[in-house]
Amino acid sequence: MFPCASKVRASYVVYGNVTAETVDMCTAGKRRHVILCDDDCEGDTSCSEASVLIVELDHMKTKDAVDEDLVVTFSRPADVLPHARFDCPVHPFTVVHCDLSAPVASNQLFCDQCFCYICDKRASLCPLWYRSSTCHCNSHKWSDVWMDARHRAQLRGLRGFGLSGKEVDASLSRAETMLQSFREELCERFNTFLKGQRLQEGVVHDYTPVFEFVSSFLSRADEQEVKAAAVMRLGAAEDFVHHFQPSGALVSLSPLANAAQAKLVLLQRVVGSVQRQMVKGDFTPEFTLKLQDFYSRLYFPAELSSMTNSLCVRAQDDFLLTSVLKGKNVCGVHRTDVLMEPTSVVLLRTELLQQQNRYRELCRYLQVVQTDDVTVLQQLRDLIPFFKCMDRKLMAAVLSLLPPGDAPATRLTPLLFRFYLRVFKTATAPKLTVTQPVQLCYCDAPWEPIKGAVPLKRTELLKFSLRAQTLCSEVFMDSQCWTRLLSIMNAPRASIRALPAPPPHFLHEAKDVVDFVLHNMDGSNIEIPEFFEQEYPDQALLLLVTGALHWRILRAALRPALPVLSTFKENLWAVQWLGDVLGPHLKSFLREITKEKETYQQLPVLQPIILALSSPADNWDQ
Repeated sequence: MFPCASKVRASYVVYGNVTAETVDMCTAGKRRHVILCDDDCEGDTSCSEASVLIVELDHMKTKDAVDEDLVVTFSRPADVLPHARFDCPVHPFTVVHCDLSAPVASNQLFCDQCFCYICDKRASLCPLWYRSSTCHCNSHKWSDVWMDARHRAQLRGLRGFGLSGKEVDASLSRAETMLQSFREELCERFNTFLKGQRLQEGVVHDYTPVFEFVSSFLSRADEQEVKAAAVMRLGAAEDFVHHFQPSGALVSLSPLANAAQAKLVLLQRVVGSVQRQMVKGDFTPEFTLKLQDFYSRLYFPAELSSMTNSLCVRAQDDFLLTSVLKGKNVCGVHRTDVLMEPTSVVLLRTELLQQQNRYRELCRYLQVVQTDDVTVLQQLRDLIPFFKCMDRKLMAAVLSLLPPGDAPATRLTPLLFRFYLRVFKTATAPKLTVTQPVQLCYCDAPWEPIKGAVPLKRTELLKFSLRAQTLCSEVFMDSQCWTRLLSIMNAPRASIRALPAPPPHFLHEAKDVVDFVLHNMDGSNIEIPEFFEQEYPDQALLLLVTGALHWRILRAALRPALPVLSTFKENLWAVQWLGDVLGPHLKSFLREITKEKETYQQLPVLQPIILALSSPADNWDQ
């Protein structure tokens, strides 16, 4: 078979007893002869499985017949598309490699679609088309001299960034044009600022108009493509960092009237935006290095010296950073390299890792990273327990809150304690992006189940609460913290409203056991005897927290006390036990309650509680 053949002409040739076919094929302008021999069939063409099909050539139509079928109704010349001068189909072009002095031959001629190779403008708009010593009409792509001239013309204001011609796309070209316009107007506004405004008090120099103009340009940069935005921001910074405040002149009372203060605000905005882009990985490593090199060559006056190294941001594929995130490096040091980053970068990485749900890597990073602001770093590390919760490791979160080490529990607030207590009890949490612990307490986000997390057992909840109260006096003294904890211990399960009262001998023995446990408890450990919670586990835990409440009442007045006592409404035997362990302090406590109940609305609920509190211990068996 010859699928490519356009014409096949066949004839028969006989060689002795062998019949052969000579096939002429015209394919792709070539003529070939193929001889097909078959001495078995001997001319028998009835074979149904022939591999070659011989088709007799039809008579070709004559030229006259073809012409009669073709009628031309309309024609027009082809459109000439925009092109460089050296590709012009209308005017011939003479190639010279480095002749800039004058037009060569007819190179200065151009058609309507000719463009200047250097300027990327129409030839009619090129100001240097045939100017002496810089004749752009002679330019072409086969000369290094002209290619270098084109590269310089394309970069213009972007040369300081070290970009190549291939990197300068349409967005960067537009950014360069906007930068040129910005620089011209900024120069005029700064000159106006230097002249000042003459008032009765004298000549006043107000930098505010310049600040507002730069701010508006930075806002326009925010709307551009990521690379163009970074170039516009740093290009603007290159200009305004050189501004200065005239000496001995009057300054307006506006907070941004002083050039030094306004420049710091502007540069912080520029650096913050570019840092965010670098941390998010918006750039290639090569482009990031070019931005950092450009920034390192900027001139920083004394008032901006603190911003000198602000763009020293590690790339996402940095060896030390990736090894820390993966858990392969637990100290943040590799040879002479130490994982130290600006505070703003640490905050950005913290936000980004939260948004990506990479909580485990975030904990590893915060544990070893170093920064210049110890206070901010401490606040971030205090959030590690929350990040461990979001990573489904509630027990690990409890351990990270408590000693040994720098225990965040020592800095808990009552609100934060109640937040963690709810997380540990329900295995739910709000979906937040936070950089300070206080943000956990004031959020409107809905609480959602933590996928894969299991609520802590009541024993672990109690141990955490008692240890946190030992470490943080503010939590220990707060009445609402006691109310929340006792509410949990008084109702161990939703199906059980009240705990059965244990036998009197257990209640008598519990006083000594509870006192022993609380006396030997410290912030790092608490041991509950196994025999104590083996027979009556729920009652034992309730008595233990009630004993801790007894210590709280002895420390100082519990105000308000009635909400705390109302949690015992289904377990009056525990209130009676509390009254017994209070001993001689019971009367003073009852006096405080009597004063408080005058303003308490749920008085019918409290009557049985107060009665049980004042009942003698002999009534336990009743």
